[in-house]
Amino acid sequence: MSERIIRGRIDRSGVLVSADAPLLRLQQRAGAGLDKPLALPHLARLVALAQRLHRDISRPLYAADDHSDIHALVRITPDAEGASLEISDWRTRPLVQPQIPAIADSAIVPQSWTWECDQQLRMVALRGAADASPVPEGWEGRSLSELFELQPDDDGRFPVLRALARQSRFEDQRVQADGPGARMAMVLSGEALFDATGRFTGFRGLAVPSDSAAAEPASGAVLVDPAFGSLPLSDPQFGRRIDGALRGPLSRIIATAETISGQFDGPIRADYARYAGDIAHAGRHLLGLVDDLADLQNIERPGFKAARDEIDLGDLARRAVGLLGMKAEEKGIRIDAPRTDDRAPATGEFRRVLQVLLNLLGNAIRYSPDNSQIWIRVDREGDRAMVTVADQGQGIDAGQQAVVFEKFERLGRTDSGGSGLGLYIARRLARAMDGDLTVDSAPGQGARFTLSLPARDSV
Repeated sequence: MSERIIRGRIDRSGVLVSADAPLLRLQQRAGAGLDKPLALPHLARLVALAQRLHRDISRPLYAADDHSDIHALVRITPDAEGASLEISDWRTRPLVQPQIPAIADSAIVPQSWTWECDQQLRMVALRGAADASPVPEGWEGRSLSELFELQPDDDGRFPVLRALARQSRFEDQRVQADGPGARMAMVLSGEALFDATGRFTGFRGLAVPSDSAAAEPASGAVLVDPAFGSLPLSDPQFGRRIDGALRGPLSRIIATAETISGQFDGPIRADYARYAGDIAHAGRHLLGLVDDLADLQNIERPGFKAARDEIDLGDLARRAVGLLGMKAEEKGIRIDAPRTDDRAPATGEFRRVLQVLLNLLGNAIRYSPDNSQIWIRVDREGDRAMVTVADQGQGIDAGQQAVVFEKFERLGRTDSGGSGLGLYIARRLARAMDGDLTVDSAPGQGARFTLSLPARDSV
């Protein structure tokens, strides 16, 4: 890994006109050089994006040559003459060839099936060892999840779906498959496959019999979708399994839609780009709902406790502004954040307090008119440290204030903004930290949400 900054320069036509040695070597290994068009596809797409947006962008950078995979962070600063590159955290890793038998050699792994699928998890090869059970007929072209009924691990997650999102190897994916006259419990492992250009092409791996059979479904209402397995709807792990089953596919949908919308792989019709943007927006909304459902299941668990960290509400408020500042700028909203010397030492779980503040600030941005202002203030009263988020939105009348913290309450809104769980979860979290979350508002006068927590003396 290199700690220094690696610099380069691209002109308006996409030609690499200057480059530090590591970047130049990568360009040369790609078959080009100085004063030649940038030959690194991922980097070239990022440069094009920065130039189209007319603003700096910072993104992860992925590249490869004949010897290694390269991961780094790149900052691209466009200007009238082209763009400047600053690459940091340059990491190289030797290429590792999959340590999995070729399909023709499957007989060397007793009782196993050797399989291969494409990047969309469609099966392209399936063979059994000499002593293995016969492979199912008609497997060609079926999806991996159709052929092998995926089972979640002990954390409610699916290793193969996580590997698909990360384009990486996986192991210990429990499945059930059709055997001779009965269902078989098996375990999948696999390596990610890439072509000569570094493009992900699928997985190749093994399916071996498992000694443990799947548990019998419990009585009562069950969820029978193959992606979840047979699971009672009242099971405490239901939320965790939803999270594990949906997060990977939704992340892939969002990433693909954003790639299409951003036209990273080339220009498309403007209406198609807008459709893809709508898909990405809907995917992010669903992913937020998954987060909320997982949080809901967690905080309603008997005995739920929050950590007691030493925190500063002023610091956390500034962090929340840093994370959502760009979202506010898109609406022309100015956020008046606490000054760097505004402190409110308190006791609470760091990540949970930040979660509550992000919810409050996100709501303020969502419900505030364009070109308005949001204030965030910290204070202390007696043994309570407080942070207040105030906006210039339409306000909340007394009747609505009585229900705004209730589950699934969206105050009559029918748009796609939020799940109606955020404020319910935020108040539950505040009270789990021996604090509270309150609202003070009136129609036409905006809203003031105040999070209070046990104060601690400054050190």
